[in-house]
Amino acid sequence: MHSTNTGGSSANTTEFSNRLFVYEVVGLRQNAETDKGSYPIRSSGSVFISVPYSRMNQEMRRITRLGGKILSIQPATGATGGVSGKAATIAEVKVPTLETKAPQMTATKEKEDIPVNLYKPNKPFIGKCIDNYELVGEGGIGTVRHITFDLSGGDLRYIEGQSIGIIPPGVDAKGKPQKLRLYSIASTRHGDNLDDKTVSLCVRQLEYKHPETGKTVYGVCSTYLCNMEVGADVKITGPVGKEMLLPDDENATIIMMATGTGIAPFRAYLWRMFKEQHQDYKFKGLAWLIFGIPKTANILYKEELEKLQADFGDHFRLTYAISREQQNSEGGRMYIQHRVAEHAEELWSLIQKPNTHTYICGLKGMEDGIDAALSAQAAKQEIKWSDYQRQMKKQHRWHVETY
Repeated sequence: MHSTNTGGSSANTTEFSNRLFVYEVVGLRQNAETDKGSYPIRSSGSVFISVPYSRMNQEMRRITRLGGKILSIQPATGATGGVSGKAATIAEVKVPTLETKAPQMTATKEKEDIPVNLYKPNKPFIGKCIDNYELVGEGGIGTVRHITFDLSGGDLRYIEGQSIGIIPPGVDAKGKPQKLRLYSIASTRHGDNLDDKTVSLCVRQLEYKHPETGKTVYGVCSTYLCNMEVGADVKITGPVGKEMLLPDDENATIIMMATGTGIAPFRAYLWRMFKEQHQDYKFKGLAWLIFGIPKTANILYKEELEKLQADFGDHFRLTYAISREQQNSEGGRMYIQHRVAEHAEELWSLIQKPNTHTYICGLKGMEDGIDAALSAQAAKQEIKWSDYQRQMKKQHRWHVETY
């Protein structure tokens, strides 16, 4: 992620809040709606519409709805409404709307600050397992382990939101060495011990029925990791990934939606925000985690998450979607998309803030439901969600890592 604008919001508002701007517009249709307003309709060429800064977003949406296209925005002079000064493009005026390419308003990491591929498959880092414990409570489904590796003696650095590769021992069905598998890192850059010498993973043992034989099949790498003994060596590659990084803005709003082990990068975020209180990062914004799991016993890091909510309630919000224990409004199972629909109005309001970042991690199946809930809410303001989401992606404010 890269930003060329690190503090535009307050400065932009101060500069323009009391001024008028003139839109140069083409393509407005003559119809009943335009007859109600003061639009100087022409059959061809440009029309010019004076707009106060406070109504720029609303006016852009209305012009687009009427078939118009904004060619430029110019500052208007005094009472005459005339045009003066250099014509400004929409992007230069920095009004974050659906129709404009809004500037990214939060600072993010410079590319050179992001460690990538420090260790490759042909020369992996040899780490050592120093902790491996169960996260699923009694009565829960499956097994999920929190596994920590010692990184002493090497130069394996990483930041929150990245992944590392694990190369399991042995050979595959074709007799070739096993290929690496990627896992999201569940610890901050300083590690669980805050000594910059460890990295942690949140690993679910993959288990499924073979479609032809009906036999239970266990994932090669996940089983290797879940059964790993303390003291065992492990081949590690990476780190990799630039999609799920946190913004540097300590006042940002961070919305996180996770299923199962998709909690891994969000644990790293939350530990950095609230548990570490590190001298180089003092989070003062809002973090909201919506977490989907099948049973209460499957709430990974439950005690720690709920303690964060109790201690930092003004800055951290925790919402569960427990599918086999809770019901949605229609009487069916409660999945994460249903929670998003319940809170759609509030989420949509937050998402429109220029320093809000939204992260989705976990099962790919949740994406359609989340999009549907937010699409319905955006439509109430006559905004097409898919277009708005596309702009958010361009601004590096919409981050997805699903499987």
